[in-house]
Amino acid sequence: MEGGLKPMDAEQLRECGHKMVDFIADYYKNIESFPVLSQVQPGYLRELLSESAPTHPDTLQEVLNDVQSKILPGVTHWQSPNYFAYFPSNSSIAGFLGEMLSAGINMVGFSWITSPAATELEMLVMDWLAKALNLPDDFHSTGQGGGVIQGTASEAVLVALLAARDKVLRRVGKELIGKLVVYCSDQTHSAIQKACQIAGIHPQNCRALRTDSCNDYALSPESLNKAVTQDLTIGLIPSFLCATVGSTSSTAVDPLLALGNITKSNGIWFHIDAAYAGSACVCPEFRSYIDGVEKADSFNMNAHKWFLTNFDCSALWVKDRSALIQSLSTNPEFLKNKASERNSVVDYKDWQIPLGRRFRLAIPSC
Repeated sequence: MEGGLKPMDAEQLRECGHKMVDFIADYYKNIESFPVLSQVQPGYLRELLSESAPTHPDTLQEVLNDVQSKILPGVTHWQSPNYFAYFPSNSSIAGFLGEMLSAGINMVGFSWITSPAATELEMLVMDWLAKALNLPDDFHSTGQGGGVIQGTASEAVLVALLAARDKVLRRVGKELIGKLVVYCSDQTHSAIQKACQIAGIHPQNCRALRTDSCNDYALSPESLNKAVTQDLTIGLIPSFLCATVGSTSSTAVDPLLALGNITKSNGIWFHIDAAYAGSACVCPEFRSYIDGVEKADSFNMNAHKWFLTNFDCSALWVKDRSALIQSLSTNPEFLKNKASERNSVVDYKDWQIPLGRRFRLAIPSC
């Protein structure tokens, strides 16, 4: 490019690619030799790197040497077969080759026109995954709903809560936001608490209902029904339930069908957070754990846990995509579609918090 940086030629790209792949292959070959938990102390890296950015470039080999000697000692090795904390973050050859393709093409797909392939491939693959999970047709993009890749389950529950909040407020008036109530169990991920903080739900109206070992720490339909009844009696507005399939602390599975019946009879948005264990439900012998998903308004599972897909890739489906769009859409002049495209394309910018989004080619690679 005249006046710009000289692009890398094909031979240089191949040489660098081979070095990078060799480095990653050697890392996986030797990963069991590393201590799973990093042994460094806080601030270790400042002692190893200069105070200012370098003024001259390094060769790729010098960079890889620095990664080996300075970065790897500070890594907690999530891909090690000896890692048993938090959740499995199982990548794969297909996963990181997909990442290489995504990074190389580097398209930005916040609206259909910015990269049609990015949007349409995501729609199709999310439909494939919905079929693998045997989700109801309402969650497929061929109907009124559809799937979208969020970064994490925390983002998924937040956008679902925002859609639920605004759906209620359009009916009762925005001035009543202080009366909205959100329900979950005391085993539900803390992401629901943060989502309530962001969405403006009063902390006292976020109900973490108590569970116990008698029910394997699952949320009792009786306790939910009691809480909803009490809140209605004092003039509050039940608006959102987050049920869990595989809670973080106890792997509890909530009784979705019974909970869904309560939400439907009370006009409550029903979100299912299956981030941890939802992946297993592609197996017919485990599908029963999400029986009742047909009652849900939104459903989420994390492909970056058991699906050999690189972090971050959290799959969210909704039955009514217009609820997301009405809550999250902005339409300045530079983002408007042609009149002929407005009703025929999906703009994923309206299904998420940020505008920009990257192309995740890794899923179909699996």
